[in-house]
Amino acid sequence: MYDELTAVDIKKMQEELDHRIQVLRPQLIEEVQTARAFGDLSENYEYKCAKQAKNRNDSRIRYLERMIRTAKVIEVREAADAVGLFDRVTIYNEMAKREMEVRIVTTLRQDALKGLVSKESPVGKALLGRRAGDRVEVVVSPSVKYFVEIRRIEKGEDDESLEISAY
Repeated sequence: MYDELTAVDIKKMQEELDHRIQVLRPQLIEEVQTARAFGDLSENYEYKCAKQAKNRNDSRIRYLERMIRTAKVIEVREAADAVGLFDRVTIYNEMAKREMEVRIVTTLRQDALKGLVSKESPVGKALLGRRAGDRVEVVVSPSVKYFVEIRRIEKGEDDESLEISAY
């Protein structure tokens, strides 16, 4: 399966990858070597921590390389009055009986606590292409469904202010 990402997503991942390879990796290798010199490895907490940090960095590097290699680059298409990628959408959740604002983003930049909703999520899929005033059914699972009403759409653009997620 390919992740649909924008050119900005790819650029941000490449920047992080370059930093991790050129800056972090040499630092972490040096920390492992320094901690190893402290003596007995079976009781050397500093060595274990340094090794874990190095392994986490290597894992993130592999993840970023795979994401960049397999990503399908998409164009952000604007529809004048319909919900699109990076738009801020004010919705009224009929089940929760409250209004909320969400922003539709790529999967790599999602953060539900900040109102950044993936275009692949049930809410994102339900909202994309819809217009203000539409009542939309959000299907979470075959047994869990609810309705939201689109109150307002504020057009957005793909900018670099949105961070990519850690994993």
